[in-house]
Amino acid sequence: MVIRRLLLEELSQLDEIDATIESSNYLHVSVNGSGLGRGWQLDLRPAREKLIDPNRLSDDLRFSYHQVLTAIEEGIVLGVEHHDQIIGTLLAQLDAQSRLLRILDIRVEYDQRRRGVATVLLYQLISHMKQHDFRAVTAECQTNNVPACQFLAATNFGLSGIDTARHSNHDLVKEAATLSWHLPTDQ
Repeated sequence: MVIRRLLLEELSQLDEIDATIESSNYLHVSVNGSGLGRGWQLDLRPAREKLIDPNRLSDDLRFSYHQVLTAIEEGIVLGVEHHDQIIGTLLAQLDAQSRLLRILDIRVEYDQRRRGVATVLLYQLISHMKQHDFRAVTAECQTNNVPACQFLAATNFGLSGIDTARHSNHDLVKEAATLSWHLPTDQ
């Protein structure tokens, strides 16, 4: 396996990565209080039905990959190559004003998961972050994507926020609130 910067001509290979998300659980969000005294609690619960999401590359993500690969936007795109195939990628955009790297996408071929591919991509990004004096890396995922939440927690990201209305006014009912994660440089 080779970890390296992805090339623009390899962008089309991202469609071939089976990035299916599977989860039998979700993180239930309980809301307590109101106004400035409002609080949230997360509990792992079984999902009503197993989540199987093909997680295809959206047009917005494809555009973000293209913007970073062509240096229109500042950021980094890493890829993992195995037997001449791209089996994993990571896309992060730079927020220069806040000195942050925002992870927009991590995808790993379904058959290659649980082999450290995403972890190696993340550690490469953290190394890049420290070399360039960024203060933190951030990421977001939904409460119904428990494997992503567990991955971020296992790699020392801390939960930094919750958005219960990012995608609709019914994200809590849909069991798909958005969680924000944060990893400071000094960890």
